[in-house]
Amino acid sequence: MKFAIIKERKNPPDRRVVFSPEKLLEAREKFPEAEFIVESSDIRVFPDSAYKALGFELTEDVSGCDVMIGVKEVPIENLIPNKKYFFFSHTIKKQPYNRKLLKAMLEKNIDMYDHETIVKKSGARLIGFGRYAGLVGAYNGFRALGLRDNLFNLPKVETLADLIEVKAELDKITLPNIKVLLTGTGKVALGAKEILDHLKIKEISDALYLTSKFTEPVYVMADVMEYAKRKDGKVGDKWEFYKDPSGYESNFMPYAKETDVFIAGHFYGNNAPYLFTRDDAKHPDFNINLVADISCDVNGPVASTLRASTIEAPFYGYDAQTESEVAFDAKGAITVMAVDNLPCELPKDASEGFGDMFLEHAIPAFFNGDERGILKRAKISEKGKLTERFSYLQDYVDGK
Repeated sequence: MKFAIIKERKNPPDRRVVFSPEKLLEAREKFPEAEFIVESSDIRVFPDSAYKALGFELTEDVSGCDVMIGVKEVPIENLIPNKKYFFFSHTIKKQPYNRKLLKAMLEKNIDMYDHETIVKKSGARLIGFGRYAGLVGAYNGFRALGLRDNLFNLPKVETLADLIEVKAELDKITLPNIKVLLTGTGKVALGAKEILDHLKIKEISDALYLTSKFTEPVYVMADVMEYAKRKDGKVGDKWEFYKDPSGYESNFMPYAKETDVFIAGHFYGNNAPYLFTRDDAKHPDFNINLVADISCDVNGPVASTLRASTIEAPFYGYDAQTESEVAFDAKGAITVMAVDNLPCELPKDASEGFGDMFLEHAIPAFFNGDERGILKRAKISEKGKLTERFSYLQDYVDGK
């Protein structure tokens, strides 16, 4: 079986890749029956020469390969019919901007495996860039704080070589006595927590956070059952909430009254209550003045996120009274960081981490009869049709 590491063609350019040269070498050694070809790329974080040095074939034409492995969406005109593809298609939530892409893959008889749908039986994701989104998002939040309040000047992550350099820059700063709220407990939140812990910010309990003042920076990591509660007053259950959150309402305001910096690292599911609304942000007790929204659901559960920001211009301000965008350092505004492609700023580390997961979970499935059902669960389309698991996308494909 021939696997191709394909060139990223989406704009703005993405320098990440599923396999670093060293990880691809490891894949070849573990699966000698597989052949790995690398499509030449002038933007990839690892140069063509690094793959060539390890004996990989570089080519401009990968049409002879069976499985195409990329990161971001492949432009419709570059899709090769009758192939298997792995990339983030951003179609499983019926994203309107990619409907034509899914339709084209069906028309071109492509077997589509989305990185997002490579999951355990339980539905828990096995592969993703979440940790790196958390790392970069938290760093960017502190970078915004330093710039806005003239405290320190952290460089952009994209100008740094790797995570080691990122942490070295953080070692140079001193934080004021702020209270930081981090929501979530998954890979994104744990990535953000890595930054908070590196900064030696003291982690405290919810009870202390909500009732006490401190003379040093502190943070709390709040799970969904802390910032959401049952409407009927009974004790909430996390798994019940994930299954059907309609019986729950926000319990975020007690945190908002005590928080200076909010790092949003939670996953937001359909029909879940908003964390805070535009009316909440107008409340005189609402104390949050900086939001690093890693989850970045526009016009969603974090009211100050009016739009996604960019790596080039990562910050803007939210005026709660007028519900409008202002300068990120405008007096009285909530400073917002809502970059939606954060791992792109740390392409080397993100690629290396992603390759570890892909080699562990995806590649073996091609050679062990898919004994864990990973490929079966991940497959969105086959032989020009949606698979049963993703048949709910038919009305989306049809434009209804």
